[in-house]
Amino acid sequence: MTNFIEELRWRGMLHDMIPGLEDQLAKEMTVAYIGFDPTAPSLHIGNLAAIMLLKHFQLSGHKPIALVGGATGMIGDPSGKSAERDFLSEDTLRENQVGIQAQLEKFLEFHSGANSAEVVNNYDWFKEFSFLGFLREAGKFLTVNYMMSKDSVKKRLETGISFTEFSYQLLQGYDFYHLYKHKNVRLQMGGSDQWGNITTGTEIIRRKEGHDEDATERAAFALTTPLVTKADGTKFGKSESGNVWLDASKTSPFAFYQFWLNAADADVPRLIRVFTLYTKDQIEEMELAHAEAPHLRILQKAVAEEVTTRVHGADICALVIEASALLFSKDAVELLSNASDALIAQLPVYEVSATLLAECQNLTDLISIGTENLICSSKGEARKAIQGNAISVNKVKITDPTSPLHFDKIKGSFLLIGNGKQKNYILSFK
Repeated sequence: MTNFIEELRWRGMLHDMIPGLEDQLAKEMTVAYIGFDPTAPSLHIGNLAAIMLLKHFQLSGHKPIALVGGATGMIGDPSGKSAERDFLSEDTLRENQVGIQAQLEKFLEFHSGANSAEVVNNYDWFKEFSFLGFLREAGKFLTVNYMMSKDSVKKRLETGISFTEFSYQLLQGYDFYHLYKHKNVRLQMGGSDQWGNITTGTEIIRRKEGHDEDATERAAFALTTPLVTKADGTKFGKSESGNVWLDASKTSPFAFYQFWLNAADADVPRLIRVFTLYTKDQIEEMELAHAEAPHLRILQKAVAEEVTTRVHGADICALVIEASALLFSKDAVELLSNASDALIAQLPVYEVSATLLAECQNLTDLISIGTENLICSSKGEARKAIQGNAISVNKVKITDPTSPLHFDKIKGSFLLIGNGKQKNYILSFK
């Protein structure tokens, strides 16, 4: 068990909180929740900071609840958005909820006694409300002035916000009240962009319970964590192809591992604090070793291995590390020749279609149009790369752009294509 607030402080994960929270956490096991909108069948690494909040909360001896918003997911949170979201069907939302719960179970303990994690769905209580009933139950307790003062609303007033999304903070606020009454939840947590929505909940609780503004008995609390950004200030969590998902069918374990492995040196001290469970001493020791030999990427490997293991399992992570080593090894041809089916399944293999292969007369064609511009963006770029001694096939440099496609295939199916020192591709022909 650890001091939750102190743990967040040294990790740089504490942005803001309502005074009195530390006293509440020291007094008794406390119940807290974070909401996740099921707008996709998988969470992505943008959600991981919030999940790690729940993880540290549980490790500190408290009880975490993950709210999967089957009701609020039908509306869409306007926070950080410049336009209305598309509505999702109930069936789609329900399928998404199942996938998200399975991912949360990889991080939280659901069978650990009094502080076991729970997953709840706000559709379970909102489905019973009539429109008039909700206005009387929740709408009465907040003024429009109060709701319009929130940043998530103010930023949308210029472009326009529907009543549907305007009401989102009222729904989220009522979630907090419902869990306060029925699950003894005293704390809601989230990213710093959620402060307005979270404090709406504390205000509804205060007014409905008749608490004075400075009352501490049975008070409700809010805590937020900073949004994770890169050293240059840009948003963290996206790759060139978009979101990095926790679902292996949406982001392969290999690509997931490589995303963390390729983190910039300027970013990785923050990433290792936010996304791993390494202790302060362990991190500082690794940082010293990394500073002495940054080319070994000690911090990046530590983050990549821990997060990939947690999300995809130790066995898959081990195969991904082996696959990564194979792809960049000088002995890649031999290693691929002897690779198991399990290892090959984790390699980033590009399958060349028979239709495109039929259009390829030589190597220039193959590494441009044959791979849908994966390796080179045009025939001109391909010819230039080949003539510049940048292209290798099965680790043998090729300098003739008109080289015919008579290369021996590894295991009868694969070609290893290198483009410079850092870019390596495995092509499959079936």
